[in-house]
Amino acid sequence: MESFFKTLKVGRIYQVHYETRAEARLDIVDWIEGYYNRERLHTSIGFLTPVDYEAALIAA
Repeated sequence: MESFFKTLKVGRIYQVHYETRAEARLDIVDWIEGYYNRERLHTSIGFLTPVDYEAALIAA
């Protein structure tokens, strides 16, 4: 979890200025669902995205 939150802060939160908490919440959810889970390769799961890794588990 610490690695995730560091990636979130460095990769997104420190890069954007949010006007409201609601705006921040929507942007962070979009970042997690759009980039972190679908594009970013994770070393702990064999350099796959979480979506690809989960699909491989279901197909196996």
